[in-house]
Amino acid sequence: MVRISKQTASEADGVEYRRARTWEIAFSQLNNGSAMIFYVLVGLMSYLQNAGYGIAVAAAGVILTVTRVFDGVVDPLVGLVIERMRFRFGKLRFFMLTGWAIRSLAILMLFVWGSNAGLGAVFFIVLYLVYIVGSSMSDIAGQMSGPVLTNDPRQRPTVQVWATVYAYLVPSIFTIISTLVFLPRHGNEFTVGMLSETAITYLACSLVFQILACIGVARVDKPESFTHIAASKKDAAVSVRDMWNVLAHNGAFLRYLISGASDKLAQVVKSQAVIGTLMWGILLGNMQLGTTLSLVAILPGIVFAIFGARYTGKHGSKAATVTWTWICLILAAVLAAFCLVVDLRSVLGSLPLTIVFFLVYLLLNGATMVVTVAGGAMRADVIDHELDRSGKFLPATVSATYNFVDQIISSLGSTLALGAVALIGFSTVMPQPTDNPSTAILLMTVLLFFGLPILGWVCTLFAMRGYTLDRAEMIEVQKRVAIRKTELQAGKPVETIA
Repeated sequence: MVRISKQTASEADGVEYRRARTWEIAFSQLNNGSAMIFYVLVGLMSYLQNAGYGIAVAAAGVILTVTRVFDGVVDPLVGLVIERMRFRFGKLRFFMLTGWAIRSLAILMLFVWGSNAGLGAVFFIVLYLVYIVGSSMSDIAGQMSGPVLTNDPRQRPTVQVWATVYAYLVPSIFTIISTLVFLPRHGNEFTVGMLSETAITYLACSLVFQILACIGVARVDKPESFTHIAASKKDAAVSVRDMWNVLAHNGAFLRYLISGASDKLAQVVKSQAVIGTLMWGILLGNMQLGTTLSLVAILPGIVFAIFGARYTGKHGSKAATVTWTWICLILAAVLAAFCLVVDLRSVLGSLPLTIVFFLVYLLLNGATMVVTVAGGAMRADVIDHELDRSGKFLPATVSATYNFVDQIISSLGSTLALGAVALIGFSTVMPQPTDNPSTAILLMTVLLFFGLPILGWVCTLFAMRGYTLDRAEMIEVQKRVAIRKTELQAGKPVETIA
């Protein structure tokens, strides 16, 4: 019996897609792995501020919140610089490595050379702002790698799978290292010496990840990968106006932005330590449960991400987002009802209740992972749609504009969480795991832990109703882009359209 080979996406859609090798995708997304190492270090900033610079705990929180807003403002400016710069050997590697060098220097100044030297809060703030600039350069360049590597609809979701795997595994691994290796060596205290040793080790590891990421994008990191399809050099020039045009005239991007921002706000609020204290410590009576469950959820989460990539590749990012957002919404509603009906303090003492709670929770985590994978593919679709709409290939602009809104939303997360907690009586003291549960605590926790994500998913479903870039439309987008590139290259010198 003759085995019939499965059609490729190019054969099925009639489009000559560019594809990347699997190892290129895996290596390229290690830029995200490197960023996650710095994310763990930033998580130690509050200890560094107090131990190394004598900054009060309350002031430390204000500093970190305000600098997140600065991060959002810097992103569009860095994105514009990246779009306008041209290098003979490409620009992804330049900005990834330059960004890594800047933020690594800032980390060394903060954690090693300047810590405990009496330099004070001003030195800390200035160096942290320098760190943010380097982070923006490296992260935006890394986010550009996916759309540049491949436009194959079956392969694009795979980029997000690798990014998600690194986003889950790297922070977990390096948090465990700092907790089980470095902390015990310094008397289980976050001392200046402990933070300095941790920073040096982590920077060395992040450099390895960064070099591998540069190897992953080396084949496509060349000027022709960033060409526009505008009719002239003047039309192809990128300016601040293009950022506004993307927001004002690219309806698909605006709907993608609403979807991502609403989900992100719910995620940030839910991940606040004070909300975890309410849920796991006070209501369920086991503060360590949340950490344990997040570690247990990693493996099934990765499995869901792989499945999500296949589903998204087959049905398109819009269909995957809508379908799995509905699943998330239903599972979250079930868990919310469970928490309101069942005495949560009795859950861990009853095997059937424990199984039901954790099974639905893990399914919700997995379904959320599929939505995340579809969101990564959707951003790449929006970038190609902008190329088709305006003739300009703007991966940095789209990523930076999204990051700007993302940072503003994220900066509101802690404020919203603390404000909500203050409404139920914790205005002068923070909730502690030893506090007794009450009806007010239960209702507010369910509202923040499940209600806010449900509201975010409802916003996503409304946004997707007018989102036009489904599977069929994206095939037409790729065909139109290919035709215009062919026509321009046949009729004009390459330098006039690049």
